[in-house]
Amino acid sequence: MNWPLLRVALEREEDVVAARQRARLLAAALGFEVQDQTRIATAISEIARNAVLYGQGGMAEFAIAGKPPAQSLWMRIDDRGPGIADLDAVMEGRWLSAAGVGHGIVGARRLMDRFDIRSDARGTSVQLEKTLPAGRQVTREDIASIIAGLAKAGTPDPMVELRAQNRELLANLHELRTRQEDLHRLNAELADTNRGVVALYAELDERAEELRRASELKSRFLSNISHEFRTPLNSILAIATLLLERTDGELSTEQERQVNYIRSSAHNLTDLVNDLLDLAKVEAGKVELRNGEFDVPALFGALRGVMKPLQTATNVALMLDDHFGGPPLYSDEGKISQILRNLVSNALKFTEHGEVRVSARYDAMTRRYVFAVVDTGIGIAPEDQDRIFEEFTQIPNRLQERVKGTGLGLPLSRRLAELLGGTLIVESELGRGATFILDIPARLDGRLDAGAATAPARVLLIDDEEPFRYVLGQFLGGSHYAVVAEAHDGEQGLRQARMLVPDLIVLDLHMPVLDGYGVLAGLQDDASTRDIPVVVCTSSVLRPGDRERLAGASAVLSKHALSREAVLAAAGAALAGSSA
Repeated sequence: MNWPLLRVALEREEDVVAARQRARLLAAALGFEVQDQTRIATAISEIARNAVLYGQGGMAEFAIAGKPPAQSLWMRIDDRGPGIADLDAVMEGRWLSAAGVGHGIVGARRLMDRFDIRSDARGTSVQLEKTLPAGRQVTREDIASIIAGLAKAGTPDPMVELRAQNRELLANLHELRTRQEDLHRLNAELADTNRGVVALYAELDERAEELRRASELKSRFLSNISHEFRTPLNSILAIATLLLERTDGELSTEQERQVNYIRSSAHNLTDLVNDLLDLAKVEAGKVELRNGEFDVPALFGALRGVMKPLQTATNVALMLDDHFGGPPLYSDEGKISQILRNLVSNALKFTEHGEVRVSARYDAMTRRYVFAVVDTGIGIAPEDQDRIFEEFTQIPNRLQERVKGTGLGLPLSRRLAELLGGTLIVESELGRGATFILDIPARLDGRLDAGAATAPARVLLIDDEEPFRYVLGQFLGGSHYAVVAEAHDGEQGLRQARMLVPDLIVLDLHMPVLDGYGVLAGLQDDASTRDIPVVVCTSSVLRPGDRERLAGASAVLSKHALSREAVLAAAGAALAGSSA
């Protein structure tokens, strides 16, 4: 709906002045700010001048367009000229006549909220719109009042309009000078900030180098001190064994008890030294994997024999489910056995009655083995489940007086699991026991050094919900994954995927600009991203047709029932599938 306000004939230069003045008066009457009044008047002046100089005259019309509350000042200028030969070049700023035609049209478009131009051999028509100020609504009664006010303004005086233009020019120059001063001040502040950032980066680099040296020194110290401890410890154990075997004569009951204490303490210290040495090797990248083919029953058989002496409590049963028909593993049997020994040993220590059960499951889809050590012990509080994997950390509990440990077994086990291309996680509740889950690939071909094996997989998160991106980052934290970038819509996600080429993408389906289906299609169309595994996380119920469109995804998870274990399992399976 348009309510006409005014028409101005454009035949001479004086008419251009009249159109400019009328445009300013209308803008003022409609409540536009001074700057917007100037923008409207300038745009009308430029288009009207083109109509007079190059279009053989024409007409300028003004009206109110739309219904409250979405109204705008609508303006149209028509001329009778031959039209603009290359309109696209003019609008793109690629063409400019000797007289300056082109700048005025492009400039007018920038000053308006909406702009439309049509040109042919019959002439040129330009429509311009400027949205009314917020809260301003024009009624039919207002139209009559505005028209009456314009009639009172009388015939425009060119000198009055020139003075008005000079005032506008001075005001604009003052504003420009103010902005330049603000810009100089901001540039100075940015320069100071940049100097601070450069200094901070230099300090961070220095701290990182110090940490690297400290880590190297720590590993060297642990390695050296461990070797130095082994010789006297072996001597103590050997001498204690000689005494207990009565090689040099009988021992009294009290002497035998004392020697047993000595041997037990030497055994504990030897275990600590061995764990320290293993950790030092892993951190220094000196661990070599000795891969070979073996099966689960043989692994469990050897484990049963090793762990039997540790099963001292008669009311705790050690159960190994070795009735298993999965394919053989090709990995480092010694490292897997070491992890399981640590897990079973911990479970026996903290289980007073019930059982400790070791099981294995083969997932044919992901080609991975999942080992589980389940106990009926005292359990682990949720807030402590990450801490138990920190070196030298022991969680206070009621069994601590009789249960001794080094606080290195679980951290070492997780490092070894990562070395084998897997993960080690825990699920537990206080008073309800604990379940430790070791997830590793069935085949680990080649030899990997610790640096290569523990290098985190680079993950790109594409989701428009910031809280959910945070949750995913928390789920993936503390494991062998590193979130290298986040994207809040599909187009940004595609750009980052092509630029970063991450190891894994976690993708939402419903996003602005480009949804998850479009992202999957874009990844498949690009050779550089086609092989990146994608885990889809969505809150929507999928229809049969949606499943076909998600054929390129490695896994589809529901946001309504998401857990850290589910995300880690899906991520591990996706990476294993991509490398298979």
